[in-house]
Amino acid sequence: MALFLSATIILTDQLIKYLVVYALKPVGTVTAIPGLLNLTYVENRGVAFGMMENQRWPVIIITVLVMAFLIFLLFRKAGKNKLFVSSVVLIVGGGIGNLIDRVFLGYVIDYLQLTFFPPVCNFADYCVVAGTVLLMVYILFFSDTLNKKEGAGKKLTAGGDEDGSKGHISH
Repeated sequence: MALFLSATIILTDQLIKYLVVYALKPVGTVTAIPGLLNLTYVENRGVAFGMMENQRWPVIIITVLVMAFLIFLLFRKAGKNKLFVSSVVLIVGGGIGNLIDRVFLGYVIDYLQLTFFPPVCNFADYCVVAGTVLLMVYILFFSDTLNKKEGAGKKLTAGGDEDGSKGHISH
């Protein structure tokens, strides 16, 4: 189910970008919500805030490695925590959506510009950011809880720790 949801994010991202190229590229910028949101066509050849500009292949390699690692973790922890799964779904969906642009176009199509946050972003970027925030919440507040629950089923042996060894107090 998680991979299906990531695929849905990827398809949504690519459909929006297709529409942006078709309708927005010829005009450049359109005010969607005055004083808040502009739709501005940008070909981003870097990553966040234009960093690593024109470093296409290193960014592609790093993205592939990170996506593979997250998918591995998803299968390893599948079903254990909905917050973890949701965060990985968002990161993988957005990451692969932008990866497709980098591989086939050499740049990422950006189009969302908040007036109070000048960098132009896209749907995939916001998915990655939201997923990263959720992942940080999971790591900071819930990952230890899961580990304690998993360890709660283990019994301490007589006179020792879980593995039967004696605990030591150092002075």
